Amino acid sequence: MGGIPLSLSELWFLLIAVLFVGFFFLEGFDFGVGMSSGIIAKTDRERRTLINSIGPFWDGNEVWLITAGGAMFAAFPHWYATLFSGFYLPLVVVLLALIGRGVAFEFRSKVKQQQWRKTWDIIIVVSSALLPFLFGVVFATLMKGLPIDGEMQLRAGFLDIVNPYTVVGGLSVTMLCLVHGLLFVSLRTVGDLRERALHTARQLMLPLAVMLAIYTVMTYLMTDIFTVRGWALWIMMILGAAALALANYFVRQKREGWAFGMTGAVIAISFASVFIGLFPRVMISSLGAAFDLTVYNASSGGYSLKVMTIVACTLLPFVLGYQIWSYYVFRKRLNEQHHLEY
Repeated sequence: MGGIPLSLSELWFLLIAVLFVGFFFLEGFDFGVGMSSGIIAKTDRERRTLINSIGPFWDGNEVWLITAGGAMFAAFPHWYATLFSGFYLPLVVVLLALIGRGVAFEFRSKVKQQQWRKTWDIIIVVSSALLPFLFGVVFATLMKGLPIDGEMQLRAGFLDIVNPYTVVGGLSVTMLCLVHGLLFVSLRTVGDLRERALHTARQLMLPLAVMLAIYTVMTYLMTDIFTVRGWALWIMMILGAAALALANYFVRQKREGWAFGMTGAVIAISFASVFIGLFPRVMISSLGAAFDLTVYNASSGGYSLKVMTIVACTLLPFVLGYQIWSYYVFRKRLNEQHHLEY
């Protein structure tokens, strides 16, 4: 292991896991709000209200993804190189969707023409649905395994990435983000828009539970993560099921704050389970366990990890403090009289 302190490589795996979990919890409702703008909004003013509800937050939430990618590059360069080279096309699509979504938020209000706004609104809905689907596919392939050889080269074919298991994983993440976003809308709006968001979320609870149950069964049958981390994952599965049941209960009671917290817990538990099931691996090779990438053989040198740890401990409190402050400042509900231009 080249003298690399195991505690530091494991610590950075944990930090990257936390960053991805934070990203999906926060950006998950952004994706859901974007999708919901094509489902529950009836007028341009309502669509603007929905976009305004995430206006102060969406770009800050994406910082978690950028930070996770940067941490992966610095702490686990072999993981970064294998993943990003093997998933070049899907990740380019992710990047284009992120760019298109951000541009749409900024440009839709620049011209007061119906066709102009309709075009950008379509981009917002499509990109907001495409992004969680692609992320779900990528994380599903990490659990299922990919053809990685002894040179840490990933040579994946189309069916290695797109298959029933990964598609169900992508759809599950998309639907979970949609429900999470609808509950965020119900927290941030008033009147008919809030009622429509709650009603739609309530209708989607059963399909979401069925989709997650199917994906869990497929994960048990088609991956080895329950074998590797069985007891821990069974606990996580029970916690996730309880959180989803509570979310359904609170939605029916119109207690959207608690319901939003529970769907957020389902997201956090789901993605935490991915990293728990992988550890100490970071990528599973379908060609054999000898070719797996682990936190040990894919990590940087000890000195690099030590310097990164010092920098992270210094800067992280400021980043977290800023995000908490921004959510506190923009905590009030919106109505159709708010005219922020998004």
